[in-house]
Amino acid sequence: MSSSIKDKAADVGDAISDAAKSVKDRVVGTAEKAGDWVKDKAGMCESTSGAANVRERMDVIASCGKKIGVVDHIEGDSLKLTKNDSPDGQHHYIPSTWVDHVDSHVHLSKNSMEAEKGWKADAASCGCS
Repeated sequence: MSSSIKDKAADVGDAISDAAKSVKDRVVGTAEKAGDWVKDKAGMCESTSGAANVRERMDVIASCGKKIGVVDHIEGDSLKLTKNDSPDGQHHYIPSTWVDHVDSHVHLSKNSMEAEKGWKADAASCGCS
């Protein structure tokens, strides 16, 4: 009988260990997301390897796949988008921290709605100039 109690205790210990690992994974994931959110809201601009590869006239693609503009040029730590490709005919600026990766296009970590809501009228407003 004592061996069955030991087996049950071991099973309970394993279940507690698995639950603790699951909670740890969720906490770490949430903390990483929170850190990214704080950096974005505080305008903390750190160069990313992707942003370093941005070139003029590259299409800018939101994470949802929609083209939101074309790079006019880099101004400080911001990407200035051309006004010709803008829905309102104005230049818009986005922080380089939004760049997820660069191939033949600039791919953002924001979807089109987030990007259009968050872009600014000048580089200084991005908090990254």
